[in-house]
Amino acid sequence: SAVSGESRRSTSGSDRSPPRPLPPDRRVLDHDVPTEEPVTFHFLAKFYPENAEEELVQEITQHLFFLQVKKQILDEKIYCPPEASVLLASYAVQAKYGDYDPNVHKRGFLAQEELLPKRVINLYQMTPEMWEERITAWYAEHRGRARDEAEMEYLKIAQDLEMYGVNYFAIRNKKGTELLLGVDALGLHIYDPDNRLTPKISFPWNEIRNISYSDKEFTIKPLDKKIDVFKFNSSKLRVNKLILQLCIGNHDLFMRRRKADSLEVQQMKAQAREEKARKQMERQRLAREKQMREEAERTRDELERRLMQLKEEATMANEALMRSEETADLLAEKAQITEEEAKLLAQKAAEAEQEMQRIKATAIRTEEEKRLMEQKVLEAEMLALKMAEESERRAKEADQLKQDLQEARESERRAKQKLLEITSKSSYTSMNSSTTALPTDLPSFNLISESLSFDFKDTDMKRLSMEIEKEKVEYMEKSKHLQEQLNELKTEIEALKLKERETALDILHNENASRGNSKHNTIKKPQAQGRRPICI
Repeated sequence: SAVSGESRRSTSGSDRSPPRPLPPDRRVLDHDVPTEEPVTFHFLAKFYPENAEEELVQEITQHLFFLQVKKQILDEKIYCPPEASVLLASYAVQAKYGDYDPNVHKRGFLAQEELLPKRVINLYQMTPEMWEERITAWYAEHRGRARDEAEMEYLKIAQDLEMYGVNYFAIRNKKGTELLLGVDALGLHIYDPDNRLTPKISFPWNEIRNISYSDKEFTIKPLDKKIDVFKFNSSKLRVNKLILQLCIGNHDLFMRRRKADSLEVQQMKAQAREEKARKQMERQRLAREKQMREEAERTRDELERRLMQLKEEATMANEALMRSEETADLLAEKAQITEEEAKLLAQKAAEAEQEMQRIKATAIRTEEEKRLMEQKVLEAEMLALKMAEESERRAKEADQLKQDLQEARESERRAKQKLLEITSKSSYTSMNSSTTALPTDLPSFNLISESLSFDFKDTDMKRLSMEIEKEKVEYMEKSKHLQEQLNELKTEIEALKLKERETALDILHNENASRGNSKHNTIKKPQAQGRRPICI
């Protein structure tokens, strides 16, 4: 991009020196590159933006720069504290997978992803599942962010890290003391070799009058002539050339950022805003269509569920009706049998009565015969009484069976009535389902380009200043909320930390955090020192 500087192909450098850019005006083989094969080149940004959101205009530039910064953090070339690493990982997951869906993104879906620096993983007694759980918890909060928005949030957090955008070079001062020179978008910084986070002193670009080198000696002349000139030596002349290139490029960009944008940059930003607005409206349209489709599917599922419920009720009613009919038939058959038995008992009782009358008429004269006859008469009377009682009981039982038959027929009548009601209700529901079904022709949400217009010609600086102040206030509030989240996560995982595995950078970062130091307030140290000479 024109603002962040041209990207260059560069060979991978060592851990202590930055990659060396290849000038575009010479053939690749004309450079001092390794002769063994294969030769690896990296397509990297040479200059880092101060404010990624403002300076990375095109989406492809933002994406490539995001990949570069992400790799530097994972390779530990940029120090990132553990809690910030988890947050950055959640934005990287959002950029790759889109919105979180628990039905799709199940436990273990991040098992093959490289999301955290190995230093952070080794620092805590936590399993991969525990890290995934904490990353997923923040990932779920990023719902609705598109890929470019998630990548920009990643860069906005990364640009506040102490080692972001700093190119380190090994140097010696006039006394021969080994130091590190850091060159970034804000200025020049001098570090102890063992502390790359906090500079001993910084020279903002707007306080530097001149930078030059002669052979291996490098000279920095402050704008304030009362401050001593700072000189140092580097190991190679080629390193001095690279330092000077980075200084000139970063200084030029530093000054350009503080001036009004050129016409070309204004046009690029206007096009980017138009494209962003168009994509935003397209996402809103898709979101509305998705919501309508989900509502239609929910309505369809509800109607299908209701229809299945009515079918089950109809089936149960049919079964109840069949059982009622079978019960009624059994009761009718039993009542008929009981009635026939009652008639048979009555017939037997009549025959017994006749037999008793016949026995009485033919009683013998002798006392024995009379006694025997009386005994038979008594037995006949008892049998007749017993037959009468049994006949009466059978008659009552027949009456009870008739009553049960009547109740069964009444239950059958109610079951038929309920089945008729359910059948009519099912027909009514089917009619409603057909009337509430989705129309085949959904309303289209085509955007008419003539109805969307943007006015990017307003150059009222006062209005811009008010917008910038408003954005600053919003950014501060958001930063405060973000810091609270980071502190909460840090407190949560602090108990699992292995103190003996802390690196020197971890210890230095914790000390800076306890003192309230950051990369933005250390840049102002030379101003606080007044006009005293520089001694490093």
